[in-house]
Amino acid sequence: MSNIAEKIAYSVSQKGGRTFYVGGFVRDKIMGIENKDVDIEVHGIKPEILLDILSEVGEPLSYGNSFGIYSLRGHDIDIAMPRQEHATGKGHRDFEVFVDPFIGTEEAARRRDFTMNSIMEDVLTGQLVDHFKGMEDLEKGIIRHIDRETFVEDPLRVMRGAGFAARFGFSLAEETVTLCSGMDLSALSRERVEEELKKALLKGKRPSLFFEVLRSTGGLNVWFPELENLIGLEQDPKFHPEGDVWTHTMEVLDRAARYRYETEKPYPFMLLALTHDFGKAVTTERVNGRIHAYDHETKGLPVIETFLRRITNESETISYVLNMAALHMKPNVVSASKSAVKVTNRMFDKAEAPGDLIYFAMSDKPVMSGDNPFTGDSDFLFERYELYKEIMGRPYVTGKDLIEAGLEPGEYFSDVLAYAHKLRLAGIEKEAALKQTLSYAGKKR
Repeated sequence: MSNIAEKIAYSVSQKGGRTFYVGGFVRDKIMGIENKDVDIEVHGIKPEILLDILSEVGEPLSYGNSFGIYSLRGHDIDIAMPRQEHATGKGHRDFEVFVDPFIGTEEAARRRDFTMNSIMEDVLTGQLVDHFKGMEDLEKGIIRHIDRETFVEDPLRVMRGAGFAARFGFSLAEETVTLCSGMDLSALSRERVEEELKKALLKGKRPSLFFEVLRSTGGLNVWFPELENLIGLEQDPKFHPEGDVWTHTMEVLDRAARYRYETEKPYPFMLLALTHDFGKAVTTERVNGRIHAYDHETKGLPVIETFLRRITNESETISYVLNMAALHMKPNVVSASKSAVKVTNRMFDKAEAPGDLIYFAMSDKPVMSGDNPFTGDSDFLFERYELYKEIMGRPYVTGKDLIEAGLEPGEYFSDVLAYAHKLRLAGIEKEAALKQTLSYAGKKR
């Protein structure tokens, strides 16, 4: 991809202009992080000249001449021209944009959000242009806004700052926290909020920092009020020495990040880690001096669903989280009691992603010793899961089998099939299960 950028940069230089790598591509390169999304910015030539140059290199695609943003078909490269933006409303998209190829590198960099994203690299010479001490902040692990006047025009930058904290383990500068605290996040679209949330959950070294930053800026109440309700919510210290439900949830998030790419569905899995204890806000009580949250895993489902529907419209994601949240306590219970095979089989059979349920159990435990976050018996759970898969792979009684044995479909048929499925989960061989099912059907008719 650098070859394409260099070809463009050479042609631009022939016309008296200059081309820079910009944004996250430069930041990640400095940090030694691979980033395949190349962004370049072209200075010093008019848009129509740039379009001619791009046409010589490939097939340019324009996002609108007024925005000065282009790409090349078949290439992961974005080409932009310097531009000025003025807010026309409170939303992330409420801006009037002016292309200005001759604005200069300092003013072009000023419109970016944070100093670490303002570093530019000349495509042809490799020279770094760092007007706002972004290198210094990168070395210190500080996320600092560039210009307070332009920064506050885009409230999404609060979410972006929180996301960078999660991804890199950085902290926001105090003055940036103060600035973010006065910004209204209510006009953000659900799509953009979920986009930033998803990056934090899937890319974050410590996803908890996304929410810690939002907490420090007062930014939880609009999009994450259910999470805010966990702050200061007490738990039984015997089982949760780490503290309140907020602290527990943040620790679970970071432990879950260790396993997210071992799971079938990483994003819903991380949402499960985030939401699993939302029900404690509506069930926690003191009984005989002890703190309890009885049935929080089921009574909290409406709370979880309200949150999920605010954040996403992905029905499969919502279904996964609700299903797994209702089951999230069972793996550690069956592990501790070394439950019978039919019990663990029923548990796995109810789960949309049985393997993920084990990884969640490994996340939903306080750290008791060393680097191992799981105090239950994960070997037991994985062994039982393998047995469950083996049992479910055996021949079993089907509706066709029942009809061939003389049963006629009717109102009772689904009940009979459910009985046959119970026998399957119990590991009963097909021939014996068919006999038992037919006997059961005879009693039902």
